[in-house]
Amino acid sequence: MNLRKIKIGKATVGLIGLEPAMQEAVSRKMSADAATGFLFTAVSRENYIPPAAADLYRQALRREYLTACSGGAQGPQQLIIKILGPGCVSCNKLNTMIFDIMQRLEIAADIEQIHDLDEIWRHGVITTPALIINGRIKCSGRMPPPAEVEQWLREEAEKSEK
Repeated sequence: MNLRKIKIGKATVGLIGLEPAMQEAVSRKMSADAATGFLFTAVSRENYIPPAAADLYRQALRREYLTACSGGAQGPQQLIIKILGPGCVSCNKLNTMIFDIMQRLEIAADIEQIHDLDEIWRHGVITTPALIINGRIKCSGRMPPPAEVEQWLREEAEKSEK
């Protein structure tokens, strides 16, 4: 299954069939308006889109198309942090630690907590808690010390600004 996650409003939604449609739209060098309509039609065939959210989906698809056309980046990219685990005390402590460090460093990030075991395994993680920053597994099966997490966040924030 070809699933791509995008931000729609305040939610992150996985859309089936978006990737091949996006590649076609970019290769055909469509205008933003034409691409938005094309992408919306393509994802509507394989995904349920609530009628009340159709405009939010169109806005998100337009944003994704413009990002794809500009080489995948529009200005500095935001950090994407994933905390993987069953929602135990360690996972919650890791989440709190990350929020505290981000606040102190004035770093913004998308934070996603993943509790589903199948989803955790799809990320290549076997032991929890685990921390993934921008697609890189930083630790798994242990609680990292705050200094180490701070270093990782600083490094990834610097990479994102380039």
